[in-house]
Parts: sequence; C-alpha cells; structure tokens
Amino acid sequence: MLIDHVALYCQDLEAMRDFFITYFEASSNDLYHNQSTGLRTYILSFPKGDTRLELMQRPDVTSQVVPERAHLGYIHLSMAVGSKMQVDAMTSRLQAEGYHVLSGPRTTGDGYYESCIEGPEKILIEITV
Repeated sequence: MLIDHVALYCQDLEAMRDFFITYFEASSNDLYHNQSTGLRTYILSFPKGDTRLELMQRPDVTSQVVPERAHLGYIHLSMAVGSKMQVDAMTSRLQAEGYHVLSGPRTTGDGYYESCIEGPEKILIEITV
C-alpha cells in the first residue's frame, strides 16, 4: 500500500501551484473546475515518488489553522530533496526569497536532517534529505 495523494485547500490556487513548481519541481495537470460546486483543483506530481499533492479551492472554504499552535490534524508537508547539501541550499533560497525559516537546518533527535519553513498561506513545509 502507499499514499496516493494528500489534498490541501488554499486561498490562492495559482500561487500555491507556482510555489511547488518553482521550488520542488512539481508538474501539474490542467485546472479542473466543477461549475456546480465552484471547486477548482490541480493535481501535482513530483519527479521522484508516486505520492501526489492535490491543491483545492472552493469559494465557501475560508478558515485556516493557526500554525503557531499545536492542533490535531494536518501539521506539515515533508519534501525530500536528496541530500543535506540540498536541504541547506533550498532553505537558504527560500529564506532569501522571503519565506520564514522556523527551524534548522539541523539533525533532529531521531536522526533526520531537516529544516521547516512557512510557505504560502502559512502552510508548514519540512525540507529533508
């Protein structure tokens, strides 16, 4: 078994799509738009791996979890970039382009090398080997 995809609601669908294409080499399908519900989606695929990311937007979905607080449910996306050097480079690039680095790069107590940034719409993205 494997996870097929993870879905996220977002406010700015195009900006979120562009973020993952720009920084994580995602490719995207064409926009799906359900006229009756207003749902708009993109499915993103990544060069290495089978798990996809579905970005969703609907006019009636507007609430957002506050990332500074612990809560049940979604916490972060973890994106594997291949090496410690690439974790460092991606973290530096994102920081230079205005994204807030919340932690790292560092080796965690359980042995992972990672950093965590606050991406578009305050989603947390862990960058790991």
